[in-house]
Parts: sequence; structure tokens; C-alpha cells
Amino acid sequence: MTTAIPAPWILTATGRRFPLDVPRPEDVDPLDLAHALGNLCRFGGHTRLHYSVAQHSLLVSELAGRPFRLAGLLHDAGEAYVGDVVGPLARRLPEFRAVEHRILDAVATRFGVPRWQFEAPEVRHADAVALLTERKALLPPSPHPWAEDLADARPLRRTIVPLAPEAARAAFLQRLHDLSTARRNS
Repeated sequence: MTTAIPAPWILTATGRRFPLDVPRPEDVDPLDLAHALGNLCRFGGHTRLHYSVAQHSLLVSELAGRPFRLAGLLHDAGEAYVGDVVGPLARRLPEFRAVEHRILDAVATRFGVPRWQFEAPEVRHADAVALLTERKALLPPSPHPWAEDLADARPLRRTIVPLAPEAARAAFLQRLHDLSTARRNS
């Protein structure tokens, strides 16, 4: 007699069972997104200070431009459920990428964002500018160039002050509320 292996799922901060294989829009809770992204540290935790994916998402949202601000805020929302796997490794894990893409499909539907906007050049460029700015402010100098160094992006001349997880969570939720309300009212 064989025992069936249950479909993979995680328990979220709000006590939800979040299915990884077939996530639905109703499974996505803004509080879970903000909580997890506020606690996740960028760059695999190798920053001088804790710098959250939530704060990164706020920066991308700011840089992406008006029609892409909500997509910029949510472009890494899948990480709330699967973690922030560093880019060079994530690119080598096709099944991981497939799970993350299914989650982003559910996020896009949940918040009424066309899914293609997460990959739009405006969001990708904003993400690259944010990454270069964050790297300059929060990591030691790199002995080798990164793929982003070859992109048509330059870091901002800006000081980044990392927010505590609770502050990043609150700022993310407020921005999500403001952008979602603006989308509904337009």
C-alpha cells in the first residue's frame, strides 16, 4: 500500500494554508505579503544591515513610473511564499521558477495587474536600478561585475536607510492600499 504524497503547501503568517502547486487569487492575502516580504532580507542576507524585500519593492514601485507602480510593488510578491532565492541560483532551478510564476499569476489576478507588467521593461529597468543602488549602499564592493552592471542602468545617488521589518511591512501595506485604491478609482 502506497501513501499519497500531499500537495505541497505552507502555513502563512495569517494562518492560511497556501498551496504551492495551484495557488488561487483568493489564497493571496496582503497581510501575508507584507509580513513575509518585510522579514525577508535581500541579497541572501549578506547586506550590512537587514534590508527587506518589502523595502526593495517600494523602491521599484517608485522608480517604475505611474502605469507600472503596482506591478513594481508586486514584482517580487512570489518571494513571500517561496523565499528570496539569490538570482544566480534561482536561474538554475526551473521548477522553483515555475512555482514562483504560478504564484505571481495568482498575485496578478488578485490585484488586477496584467501579468505581463511584472516583466515589462519599465519594471525590469526599475528593478535593475534599485539593485545597483542597494548593492552600492548595502554590500561590500564586488570583486567581479554582475549581470546588472552590463544593463542600461545606473545606481541612484541616494542614501538608503533600511527600515525595520515592522516599518517596511506597514509602508508596503500602505502603498499597496493606495495603489489598489487608485487603480479601482481610475
